[in-house]
Amino acid sequence: MSQEHADKAGFETRAIHAGYEPDPTTGAVIPPIFATSTYKQDGVGGLRGGYEYSRSANPTRTALEGALAAVEEGERGFAFASGLAAEDTLVRTVCRPGDHVVFPDDAYGGTHRLFAKVEAAWGLGLTTAPVSDPDAVRAAIRPGETKLVWLETPTNPLLNIGDIEAIAAVAHDAGALLVVDNTFATPYLQQPLTLGADVVVHSTTKYVGGHSDVVGGALVVRDLELAEQVAFHQNAIGAVSGPFDAFLTHRGLKTLGVRMDRHCDNAEAVVEFLAAHPAVGSVIYPGLPEHPGHDVASRQMKRYGGMVSFRVTGGEEQALRVCDRARVFTLGESLGGVESLIEHPGRMTHASVAGTDLEVPADLVRLSVGIETAADLIADLDHALG
Repeated sequence: MSQEHADKAGFETRAIHAGYEPDPTTGAVIPPIFATSTYKQDGVGGLRGGYEYSRSANPTRTALEGALAAVEEGERGFAFASGLAAEDTLVRTVCRPGDHVVFPDDAYGGTHRLFAKVEAAWGLGLTTAPVSDPDAVRAAIRPGETKLVWLETPTNPLLNIGDIEAIAAVAHDAGALLVVDNTFATPYLQQPLTLGADVVVHSTTKYVGGHSDVVGGALVVRDLELAEQVAFHQNAIGAVSGPFDAFLTHRGLKTLGVRMDRHCDNAEAVVEFLAAHPAVGSVIYPGLPEHPGHDVASRQMKRYGGMVSFRVTGGEEQALRVCDRARVFTLGESLGGVESLIEHPGRMTHASVAGTDLEVPADLVRLSVGIETAADLIADLDHALG
């Protein structure tokens, strides 16, 4: 699909067609897996299509990167071996030792570990702030030192909501870039670059891939100068997506829209059930009117997503028991696949932040609501909570 058509097309059309034209020789409508490390040159420096070595570029990865840019409405997309590889590459592109980042006080534990244990040793300062309070974000900024304001919305696992437009203004007033981790919302439900963000980051392992069969990450940027810098560091650091992984991720992206509609439908049904259950103390979901971020989420999201967290009345032991008793919900880390997952964040995905500002409640259970029959999911939770 031409760029002109891509700019005018709807989300699902871009997800399916952007980034690749049917092969001119065979007419293949799906990008092939180019399982090659190097490319024949037509004379020294005579590159065919700009390809010389697959760390630098690979046609299968190029197709995925074009599609990612199109669905996020950015200038360029970049595919990596994991979400953390994408994040680390971005940090080393933008920051230098002595610089500073404002980070959510509720975020994915792996990202916090990267900043607190790896980037901090490299000389990067870190201050946490609640994403739901732009004034607190502003207060956490160190003038002249803060290069990135990092935002998850919804956050992982407490599903707090940050106002992207408001925090973009705060970041830009301080001369910093706003980075939005859009993994939970997906580009189908939310496009941060259109709201003022400078960079979007994804763990494409999750909803974009969507089938729990591939690990990957992505960056999408809206500024071409920054894109050139990211491209240099992507090649120099080398943590790129391989062609097989890029193929699977691209295949998943094509069905993202229809999958997210079912994820949201099922999540809303699960929330309604949990809210009425006597063993549940509170349900955390941005679609609930009582959620403190509901109004902001309604403004910047198409729907509220497939992630649901809840707290049980019986404390940590009951939370662990619920996780153990579930059968349709698989006990496991990660999220965003077609199958439903259940986990105890305090002992699993967020164990690395125990004792920090990001420590999560011990009675918290997190659900990644899949696309199974909703009645089966509710029956399973009823059993697990019984």
